[in-house]
Amino acid sequence: MSYLNERVSYLKGLAEGMELDTNTKEGKLLKNIIDVLEDFADSIDELDDGLAEVNDYVEAIDEDLTDIEDDFYDEFDDEEFIDFDEIKCPVCGEIIYLDEDLLDENDEGEIKIDCPECNETIHITNDDECDCCNH
Repeated sequence: MSYLNERVSYLKGLAEGMELDTNTKEGKLLKNIIDVLEDFADSIDELDDGLAEVNDYVEAIDEDLTDIEDDFYDEFDDEEFIDFDEIKCPVCGEIIYLDEDLLDENDEGEIKIDCPECNETIHITNDDECDCCNH
């Protein structure tokens, strides 16, 4: 953003070359406008420098996070992820996701869950059909 400082410097030089009389109302106004423009240009330069630092910092965080994600997800095989069945609440229609092994592991062959939307208790048995695997 140094081009802003260059342009303000040009305006200052132009005003001096015109021998702007700073004792008149118009001369005072123009001099103060140029001074304010210089302040703005300096502030924008500072903001630009700060933004560049923040961008560098964010890039470093992003690289670190990518490394962590790679390390974390490399530890798991696809077989280790849990598969879910979709169950639709018969009262409100909310889709509820259940671990597909949950029914198989339950000795009684029935589980009871509360719908997170309407709090209705839903009874699910091995004989019930779900949308994904026809249990």
